[in-house]
Amino acid sequence: MSAERPPEQEDEIEVTDPVSAPDAEGRPRRTTRRFPLFTRDTARPEGGGRAAPGDAPAPARQWPILLVLALVALGLLLTALDTFRLGTLLIGVALLAGGALRWLLPDVGMLAVRSRFTDIVTYGVLGAAIVLLAMMVQPKPWLEIPFLKDTLHFTVSN
Repeated sequence: MSAERPPEQEDEIEVTDPVSAPDAEGRPRRTTRRFPLFTRDTARPEGGGRAAPGDAPAPARQWPILLVLALVALGLLLTALDTFRLGTLLIGVALLAGGALRWLLPDVGMLAVRSRFTDIVTYGVLGAAIVLLAMMVQPKPWLEIPFLKDTLHFTVSN
């Protein structure tokens, strides 16, 4: 007594339990509170879409990370050519620029690694630390913080 279903009804699934997002084939999955034993895919970070339309060449789609990497490469080259302060300053500015791009642009391609907030904080803190250290490097520092010298003498003398 089993009648064959028409082909358009074969793909339909009647779901009576609660379901989560569909899997890769579009079928609904059952919800569970357990973590899966094997992770099958990962979610793209917020803002991780292309920075230019899909028909643009690859460098144009990923221009934010290419800009940051180019500035870092230039900073490393300057550091290798014995302009340490300027090179490290440029590396720090590149990280700060990456944080600013992550904050201002809705899609930044591969510059998006984690959540938007975490990326901005990470790029900002690391960039600011590198810029401050580049400005305090000896000899003839551009920035002197008086309490650091006292702290160093206190920790070394005791």
